[in-house]
Amino acid sequence: MSAQKVIFLNQKGGVGKTTTAVNLGAALAIKGKKVLLVDLDAQGNLTSSVSADPRLPGTYEILVGDAHAIDCCQPTHINNLSAIASNINMAGLNVELVDQEEREFFMKKTFTTVEDAFDYIFVDCPPSLGLVTVNAMVWADYVIIPMQCEYFAMEGLNLLMRTISNMKKSLNPGLKILGIAFTMYNKRQKLANDVVEDVTSYFRDLVFKTIIPRNVRLSEAPSHGLPIFAYDISSKGAKAYAKLGEEVMSRVAQAN
Repeated sequence: MSAQKVIFLNQKGGVGKTTTAVNLGAALAIKGKKVLLVDLDAQGNLTSSVSADPRLPGTYEILVGDAHAIDCCQPTHINNLSAIASNINMAGLNVELVDQEEREFFMKKTFTTVEDAFDYIFVDCPPSLGLVTVNAMVWADYVIIPMQCEYFAMEGLNLLMRTISNMKKSLNPGLKILGIAFTMYNKRQKLANDVVEDVTSYFRDLVFKTIIPRNVRLSEAPSHGLPIFAYDISSKGAKAYAKLGEEVMSRVAQAN
């Protein structure tokens, strides 16, 4: 069976998108699933979070046709978890693709070699809705929206929902929103609780039940190039992502 392709999407930066992609991937890998992480962001935060080497061929080389995706998978510190790295060349890719024919389908065409090698492919998208992100949305089966518990995050959510809806109508009718994942939650903050309540009351079943708390160990792990499960498996952050991983697998199973 072909991999379940999940993109992590939010046009706002700093919402825990990379942290969620990395640690959900690690959570599923620990449960025996073969998981591939794909870094589409020129900043390469996912790449450094799992100690992947940005000097090796990665997403840029695959998308411009200079490398095969299956040859670009690097191992990580977690068994069953691989990664395709990003580098600074990705910064100019939106411009490079803009005049190409079928420019929205480059990812769909060039990443086929990895689809049968993994159970899940998690794609960390850049914090923008440019052509690279559109390519990911055309290829993906599901979207997970990581969302910080703050007011401005709510404003951006409506725009994102409209974008996904337009994508379904035009280029990928099979695209589904797997869920909205709250991150960096501080239960002592009234605003955080209000945002969770408001979004949950409006989007109901789309919101994951598991909420990722603010956690120092989660913040520290990327600087060591490790997912939270290899850095501090007993931390609150690791336990939260393990629970969220169960929810993700359950929702994917129901959708299929």
